[in-house]
Amino acid sequence: MEAYENLLDKAYKKVKVVSSSSDRFEIPKVKGQVQGKNTIITNFAEIASSLRRPPEHIAKFLQKELAAAGKLDSGRLILNTKLNSAKVNEKFELYTKLFVLCPVCGKPDSEVVSEKGIKIKHCLACGAKNPIKYHF
Repeated sequence: MEAYENLLDKAYKKVKVVSSSSDRFEIPKVKGQVQGKNTIITNFAEIASSLRRPPEHIAKFLQKELAAAGKLDSGRLILNTKLNSAKVNEKFELYTKLFVLCPVCGKPDSEVVSEKGIKIKHCLACGAKNPIKYHF
C-alpha cells in the first residue's frame, strides 16, 4: 500500500487549482460594429453567459443606461444609436458591480432573488445578502 503522502501528492496533481483572489473573474470586452445609426454588440450572448444573468435583464439595463432603444437578435444586441465600445464596456462594468459581484467578498458567485418584492443579491460563496438599490 502507498504512503499517505504519496497518495496526497497524486491527488493534488489531479485537482485543478482555483485562485482565491477576486481577479479571476473578467468580463469579456465588447465586440461589435456600427452600421448606420445602429450599434451591434456581436458577442452579447457570450457576455451574458459569463455574467450568468439573463440576456433580457442585461439588455434592459443597457438600454436604460445608454438611453437607447434596442432589441435582442440571435445572440446579438442591436442598439438604435451610435456608441463607442469604451462607453458600452463601462456600462457592463457598472452592471457587474450592481448585479453580479458580492460587496462583501468580491466574488462573482451570486444570484438575484426576490424576497417580499425586494430584489436581493445573494452570494453563493459567502452567503451574504444585499438589497439591490437600482430599479428599472
